[in-house]
Amino acid sequence: MKNQSFTFAIAPMMDWTDRHCRAFHRVFSRHARLYTEMVTAPAILHGDRARLLGFSPQEHPVAVQLGGSDPAQLAAAARICADFGYDEINLNVGCPSDRVQGGNFGACLMREPLLVAECVAALKAAVAVPVTVKCRIGVDEQDPEIALDALADAVVAAGVHGLIVHARKAWLNGLSPRENRDIPPLDYDRVRRLKARLPHVPVALNGGLSSLAQGLAEARGLDGMMLGRAAYHEPELLAEVDPLLHGVPAPHADTFAALEAFEPYVARHLEAGGRLADVTRHMLGLFGGRKGARIFRRRLSTEAIVPGAGLDVLRSAVDEVRRRDPVAA
Repeated sequence: MKNQSFTFAIAPMMDWTDRHCRAFHRVFSRHARLYTEMVTAPAILHGDRARLLGFSPQEHPVAVQLGGSDPAQLAAAARICADFGYDEINLNVGCPSDRVQGGNFGACLMREPLLVAECVAALKAAVAVPVTVKCRIGVDEQDPEIALDALADAVVAAGVHGLIVHARKAWLNGLSPRENRDIPPLDYDRVRRLKARLPHVPVALNGGLSSLAQGLAEARGLDGMMLGRAAYHEPELLAEVDPLLHGVPAPHADTFAALEAFEPYVARHLEAGGRLADVTRHMLGLFGGRKGARIFRRRLSTEAIVPGAGLDVLRSAVDEVRRRDPVAA
């Protein structure tokens, strides 16, 4: 693990890593790099920028992931993102959904490395913050040995700051986005071979990593790891990031202390007219395996969605675990 900015990150995940999710994850780790959901360049140029790009200062370091394939549009969108204060611009070259295929971006760009390089060059010219690419090892019939090298060589020549590689192919024809996260086989060795060939380029590993221990083992020789669903469904594992990977204590002594520290954020959201469930939907993975966890999830799932639900709902759900779990006593 060589490059500190790549050491550990939480993957961009559509419908999951919104601003509330990122603020929540931050209470468990000061050093994990957080990523937005993918935002398309046209949406930024023509949509509600405050809604799409707004974030809390506590989220830093935080990166924005852009979707698109028009260099000029991407550059214009990146300038807006930089003005918002993002620490990194990441270009999506890995999403396999029908939407991105229709717009000629995401994973289908694995077939167009020179276009991706043009996009990276335009982004680099537009902003001073690092520009990175998140990609697959190939798509459909491509040979990953050829496809990944071609993409990497093109963007490195364009000045990319680093690569985050999801270590499986994307099948654009025949598999859904969900199936593309599970069915194509993982090939971590392919990513390690890329790093060995380009030792000067920061490379982080993504795809199928279920724990920090597995990430450390599979990302040997690489610059870092990116966890997605594992971090979302088991957010308490993030409390291990700072001690294990950065040699400093976690921000809070335990999950109860972390949630207490997060209460002011929740209160501000409620005072601004937001719904409790906007935030608590990201907390359902807490307390896995502990007594009271099922009641905790049920309380949040049924009571936080009620109009006018307040902090008392969250506190009472947490108390269900505190009362039942001897570790919390």
